[in-house]
Amino acid sequence: MPASHAAPPVLDRLRVGSAPDSWGVWFPDDEQQVPWQRFLDEVAEAGYEWIELGPYGYLPTDPAVLRDEIARRGLKVSAGTIFTSMHHGPAAWDKTWAHVSEVATLTQAMGAGHLVVIPSFWRDDKTAEEIEPRELTAEQWTHLTTGTERLAQRVRDEFGLDIVVHPHADTHIDTEEHVERFLHATDSDLVNLCLDTGHYAYCGGDSVKLIRTYGERIGYLHLKQVDPDILGDVVAKGTPFGPAVKQGVMCEPPLGVPALPPVLEAAQELNVDLFAIVEQDMYPCPPDQPFPIAERTRRFLRSCGA
Repeated sequence: MPASHAAPPVLDRLRVGSAPDSWGVWFPDDEQQVPWQRFLDEVAEAGYEWIELGPYGYLPTDPAVLRDEIARRGLKVSAGTIFTSMHHGPAAWDKTWAHVSEVATLTQAMGAGHLVVIPSFWRDDKTAEEIEPRELTAEQWTHLTTGTERLAQRVRDEFGLDIVVHPHADTHIDTEEHVERFLHATDSDLVNLCLDTGHYAYCGGDSVKLIRTYGERIGYLHLKQVDPDILGDVVAKGTPFGPAVKQGVMCEPPLGVPALPPVLEAAQELNVDLFAIVEQDMYPCPPDQPFPIAERTRRFLRSCGA
C-alpha cells in the first residue's frame, strides 16, 4: 500500500494574523517603511484576517477612519502595542500612562482585547549603544513587577483590555531565567505573556517547554523563527538586536528555529483561544519583499493546520 500522508492536526483554537512588523515597520513614520495603505492591502491579500496596530501612529489613529479602512479589507484588530519602562519605578508612571491610554483608547475602539507590552530596551533602538545595564537590581525588579501589575489593573478597569508582556531581545525580560523570575513575581490573574517564539529562541529559550510548564500564563503568541547560523554569529560577536535583524537573523518559516508545528500543537493543547500573530522582523527591507513572504508563511501555517 502507498504511504499515506497524515492530515495536519486541526489547530482550531489558534487565530492566525500578521502585523506591520512583518512589512518592515518599526516606527510610526519612517521613509524606509511602506505606506500604511499598502500594508493593509497586502496583509489582506496574503490571506490574513487579524492584524495588530503596530507602532502607534503608523496606522490612522482616528477610530472612525481606521475602522472603515480595516472593515473594507475584511480585517480585524487583535491588539495594540506599548513600550514601557516600569523598572524605572513610580517616577515613570505618568509618562507611561499617557502613552498607554492613547494606544488603549484606539485598541478598545477597534474591538481588540489585548495590549502587547514590550519592556524598554537597554540599548538605543537606532544606534544600538548600551544606555542601561543589562541586569536589573533587586529594587528595579520589584519596580518592574509591581508596576506591570498596576498597569494591568488600570488597563483592565478603564479599557477592559488584558495586557500580555512580550519577552524581547535586548530587554530585561529575555532569557528563560528572566522570564521565569518575572512570572513568579507577578499575579497570573493580571499579567500574562505574549510568547514570541523567535525572540525566545534568540535568547536561548525553548518555546514548547515554556508552553508546557507555564501554559496558564501564555495569553498570546507571536510566531517567528531565527536563522541558527546567523544567530550563532550574532551570539559569538555580541551583535545588538537591530544590526542582527539587518543580517537576517529573523527568517521566513519553516527555514529556522524553533520548528513551528510542535509549538502550535502545544498551544492548541492548552485548549484556550489564542491569537498567533506572524511577525518577521525585517527592518529595513525593500518594499516588494514582505508580501511574497507573508503569502508563503500563511500557506505554511495552513499546512500545519492553523
